[in-house]
Amino acid sequence: MNLHHLRLFRAVAMDGTLTGAARTLNLSQSALSTQLRTLEAALGHDLFDRQGRGLVLTEAGRIALDHAETIFRTADDLAATLRETGRARRALRVGALATLSRNFQIQFLRPLIGRADVEVVLRSGAQADLLRGLEAMALDVVLTNHAPARDAVSPWLVHRLAEQPVGLIGRSDLVPAGMGLRDLLAAVPLVLPVRDTALRAGFDALLARLSVVPGIAAEADDMAMLRLLAREGAGLAVIPPIVVQDELQSGLLTEAARLDSLTETFFAVTQQRRFPNPLLAALLGAGA
Repeated sequence: MNLHHLRLFRAVAMDGTLTGAARTLNLSQSALSTQLRTLEAALGHDLFDRQGRGLVLTEAGRIALDHAETIFRTADDLAATLRETGRARRALRVGALATLSRNFQIQFLRPLIGRADVEVVLRSGAQADLLRGLEAMALDVVLTNHAPARDAVSPWLVHRLAEQPVGLIGRSDLVPAGMGLRDLLAAVPLVLPVRDTALRAGFDALLARLSVVPGIAAEADDMAMLRLLAREGAGLAVIPPIVVQDELQSGLLTEAARLDSLTETFFAVTQQRRFPNPLLAALLGAGA
């Protein structure tokens, strides 16, 4: 198997017929068919099913096409990097934890937004999936508020970008006037992060120190959902102000109290590469 076989396979997959692909590639149909059989033999699976006069990808074919596209993108990136000329638009591929604050993501990417020579590709997902993408070089950086575990053999470089304060935030009609933090926590329904987060662990420790048993209106593992619940008046949310900065500026929400003992830390995770994406340097420098 080689890149030539993969290029021929991709052409057939895109066209859907041997005849059309052979014409595009300026090959005979028999030569193209022979090359495809060689690739299928190397992979140990049929890549196409014949339907009428056309060819349809099998499940193995779909997987092979996805990997082929990744290989060709990587080859293009490698050629551009080693030529040091770049492409007309250089891509930065960013993975972000699905529950991470969108406002924070925009703040991180702001130096690149609007640049004519930059294409930002954003993907969200579970941290384990994103780190696999980073390791496979499908991503350049992963944004998270959970620093991955590191040991002597782990490949991760963990950059601390920001440490944001945490507040008790909600609609002003839920905030009794002149009430201190302890009484506020005991009297007003709360919207909290779920229990398996560092933020919730710190907040529970604060409640224990204050000897408060709160009324919990809702729990969520997504900053966007905590924001929406606060907007809807479900209760006061334990959330970094950056998540709801637009609502705070407009007056839709108010910060009833600052939880001084709590912070939310945001990280960028990369790995050591011989040819790192040059766009990262400015972003990581800005976040330092």
